[in-house]
Amino acid sequence: MGAETIEHSPIHIMFFPFMGHGHMIPLVDMAKLFASKGVKTTILTTPLNAPFIFKTIEKSKSHSNINIQTIKFPCVEAGLPDGCENVDSIPSPELVPVFFKSTELLQEGFEQQLSLQHPDCVVSDMFFTWTSDSSAKFNIPRIVFHGISLFSMCVSICMAIYKPYENVSSDSESFVVPNLPGEIKMTRIQVMDYFKIAEWIERMKKIGESEEKSYGILVNSFYELERDYIDYFRKVLGKRAWQIGPLSLCNIDEEQKKYRGKEVSIDEHEWQKWLDTKETNSVVYVSFGSVVKFSDSQLREIAIGLEASGQQFIWVVKKSKNDGEEWLPEGFEKKIEGKGLIIRGWAPQVLILEHEAIGAFMTHCGWNSTLEGVAAGVPFITWPVSAEQFYNEKLVVDILKIGVPVGVKKWCLFSEIDQSIQWEAIEKTVRKILAKDEEAEEKRNKAKELSRLARKAVEEGGSSDLDLDSFIAELGSLRG
Repeated sequence: MGAETIEHSPIHIMFFPFMGHGHMIPLVDMAKLFASKGVKTTILTTPLNAPFIFKTIEKSKSHSNINIQTIKFPCVEAGLPDGCENVDSIPSPELVPVFFKSTELLQEGFEQQLSLQHPDCVVSDMFFTWTSDSSAKFNIPRIVFHGISLFSMCVSICMAIYKPYENVSSDSESFVVPNLPGEIKMTRIQVMDYFKIAEWIERMKKIGESEEKSYGILVNSFYELERDYIDYFRKVLGKRAWQIGPLSLCNIDEEQKKYRGKEVSIDEHEWQKWLDTKETNSVVYVSFGSVVKFSDSQLREIAIGLEASGQQFIWVVKKSKNDGEEWLPEGFEKKIEGKGLIIRGWAPQVLILEHEAIGAFMTHCGWNSTLEGVAAGVPFITWPVSAEQFYNEKLVVDILKIGVPVGVKKWCLFSEIDQSIQWEAIEKTVRKILAKDEEAEEKRNKAKELSRLARKAVEEGGSSDLDLDSFIAELGSLRG
């Protein structure tokens, strides 16, 4: 039963994304998805983030069902520079904890909006732990959006319960994560900082407590991708979860895909014309998301490795020409002319990944990027850095078998990224993933099959579509 069959006023859901592009993009996609089912949706954000969201939804066919409301973010009172309303715009790493803490100042404005609008449900980011108590004051169910896979959630929970990293004698000795389907092997150095940083431990504890008070979670994933872990999460851990992804697939036409994110830094005809001249599966797309910032020396290793591989590539870098380009090897751009394309700034990732010339995706394994690569049907070169990215690498490389690891060993804070990867490792993995041999072909075939399943999941009657309808129907029944 979809929302359109509800006889009285439509279901109303309020979406409250964390202010960072990696969190906002999927939650805005989610709002568009619900709106396409006839659900009245409100997206709550701060004034400086509102234009970005407006631009993202105005191309949507169901934008008339989406309303944007803003609440003031008192940056200066919180100890942040004026106008610092997005975690991606924070000028220094020391201010990141201040930003997280300052989001608690949004509580009063959030509760005013609940009082004014009284939605049937609130879907809020996991970092807004206080929204569980706020929603309970108004007897409104709160749904958590984690923005990660259920596989990663299952691994995190088992790590926290069983602490297997305590039973090994060195940082490099591997251990099996207990009580999980499959034999998931990790090393202490890949996870240990997660369990050493007091501030992070406290935040994860609050997220867990807040989730316990919530009605359930909505997940950007699909059943066929991680079925064993979805079953484990629901049946063994006994938690309520609905898989309604890949959310990026709610953007059907080119305009919607193009405006999904920040202002694109390259003319679409330039990259498209460039890719149109390339053979199928011959180009590696290199991008490390909106947060990872490599040092000049590491960028140099990437440049040398890509050139040495002899393969064609598109490389998205955050630096602009105005920042100085000491990281580029001398004469690099001239040498790679026709073979490589550098995009400085923001790229239309979904559109690029869907081009038939793309044969692999070198990524930091953030969940948005991972799922976009899966939906596009491309194999991966994995380069995890922080957060749950080493778990995503395990899923891609060991379980789905659609990736090759570049060889990163150490979990790091985004401000202290491991710089140990040499150009030779980059050259080797690029050649390996784009090879014409049986092993590479098998990865390509598996990736294409997952893409087919992803698209089928979001079609009418697919697993994600059925979960979406089931969730909307359950919300309707809660109205009494």
